[in-house]
Amino acid sequence: MNSLLLNCDIGESFGAWTMGLDAEVMPFIDCANIACGFHASDPSTMRKTVALAIKHGVRIGAHPAYPDLVGFGRRSMDCSAQEVEDLLLYQIGALEAFCRAEGSRVSYVKPHGALYQDMMRKPAILRAVMRAVARYDASLPVMLMSTRDNSQAQAMGDECGITLWFEAFADRAYDAAGFLVSRSVPDAVHHDSEIIVNQAITLAKGEALIASDGSALPLRAHTLCVHGDNASSVAAVKRIREAFNALART
Repeated sequence: MNSLLLNCDIGESFGAWTMGLDAEVMPFIDCANIACGFHASDPSTMRKTVALAIKHGVRIGAHPAYPDLVGFGRRSMDCSAQEVEDLLLYQIGALEAFCRAEGSRVSYVKPHGALYQDMMRKPAILRAVMRAVARYDASLPVMLMSTRDNSQAQAMGDECGITLWFEAFADRAYDAAGFLVSRSVPDAVHHDSEIIVNQAITLAKGEALIASDGSALPLRAHTLCVHGDNASSVAAVKRIREAFNALART
């Protein structure tokens, strides 16, 4: 069995508007991807979320995005590689300030939304992300999507001196290349907790998933993305944690 770290996008409330069940999901995860103010969150939410992660012994990751509060960072923006690098440095530094105030540090970086998708398909954007992290602190891993062939990303990470954590998803369908099926396609997102937990266990065992075209899809993963934005998703995370603990005992 692979020792998969459970990561969750978190700290995405804004002002009086609340999103997610952060306090409920935090006890079951290993890594908290904390929004840095560009797609969601605000200074008080960032500090509160950092403190909650520290309380539960959860690793703190910066979750930087395009500057798109209205679109929740899910809309691609025509940013140059230099702009992407600057955006990351700004957001990582902001979260780091709250971490240091609470006696902790940022321990990895996972881009959010459209920026995450763009870096997986545009080498110049991925290089900008890696360059920003290398210049900030080359010891910080970068989290990115595991696909059927990670060799180009791995080569770039090696060149930049960056550790890569490849990420898989328990609640999403994959195409034959190992990319997520578009949310506009029926059944792209799994809602049945049994399917979600079984996919998580398959990934933890290092077994192949079944892609949307019926082919076997092996994915090399260090971490599994889970969600905690509603009661059923938190229950699924709890079941995944229990299943992983049971597997570790066998």
